Amino acid sequence: MERRKTSPDEVRKKLENLRREIDRIDRTILELLIERAEVAKKIGDLKKEAGLQVHVPERERQILEKLLELNRGRFPEQALVRIFREVISACLSLEEPLKVGYLGPKATFTHQAALEHFGISAKYYPLPTIRDVFEEVERDNVDYGVVPVENTIEGVVNYTLDMFLLKPGVKIVGEIIIPVAQHLLSLAEDLSQVKKVYSHPHALAQARAWLDKHLPQAQRIEVESTAKAAEMALEDETAAAIASEAAARVYNLNVLARNIQENLDNYTRFLVIGKRNLKRSGKDKTSVLFAVKDEAGALYRALEPFYRHGVNLTKIESRPSKEKSWDYVFFVDLEGHLEDEKVKKALEELKERAKLVRVLGSYPAALRV
Repeated sequence: MERRKTSPDEVRKKLENLRREIDRIDRTILELLIERAEVAKKIGDLKKEAGLQVHVPERERQILEKLLELNRGRFPEQALVRIFREVISACLSLEEPLKVGYLGPKATFTHQAALEHFGISAKYYPLPTIRDVFEEVERDNVDYGVVPVENTIEGVVNYTLDMFLLKPGVKIVGEIIIPVAQHLLSLAEDLSQVKKVYSHPHALAQARAWLDKHLPQAQRIEVESTAKAAEMALEDETAAAIASEAAARVYNLNVLARNIQENLDNYTRFLVIGKRNLKRSGKDKTSVLFAVKDEAGALYRALEPFYRHGVNLTKIESRPSKEKSWDYVFFVDLEGHLEDEKVKKALEELKERAKLVRVLGSYPAALRV
């Protein structure tokens, strides 16, 4: 039997009903957001009265993990995390926005990492050097700092590691891992309008194949940063910039093409630095700096307790100690928290075998969705 087709009037009626349902749901979401903000403010007031920290990163991580577990993949996970990061950020800002310093200028990947981690309701301060970020944290001029530490292609940012030797009061309180995704940004709404492309030489090189295929006639102009390229694109409707998603947001540019870089498996890890010791979040990492005696087997003896106690090392790097020639310190990242029994025992044994041990921080591992 042939199924009767739905008439246009019936379709319009169904759409109207569904739109009314969407409006009802949106009102409910708004009411719940207001209710959440009021409860969060009460919690903040109680914490201030008791002299406790208002911002608790480990609790924030637990909230996101629980939401992902309840979601069970029904809502896009990356979007879910972004939405609730912004909700948490907005609720915190009702008390006092977090102050976050980062390696500038604005609209760089470090800025993007900070935005993704702390949300748009925090107050951001672009700083000229990694040292400046550490010093602003050290002086309590900002609550947190964000600095790059390693890239899957370029390797380690040595200057960031060296700063932990110079600033013993600064700790690692978080990490952020984001893809290095280069987008084509412009005031124009169509590729056919683009006559010139601005960007940093590295970004232009990474996008050469895409440009050769899609914009072979466009002039390519090198500038000192991708952020500067975005500024240039803002002044000329026939120009485009190769820059980050943060640049699109900051300068309100159209994204004409996404992920135009040649290598799609390029990630940068950033560290969030502060001055607090964090409690367990449930999925933590610990970073440690240590130096060994100048004798045969010293490094083996230093690392052996981690193996024996079943502590997984995810990274080890060496850097000159700055004290004398050919003297080195080692930076280690490991799975687990300083309060975990096996981590505690391994570090106790390390202290007996090394001439210097400094725990740089235990912190929630980057949330990967």
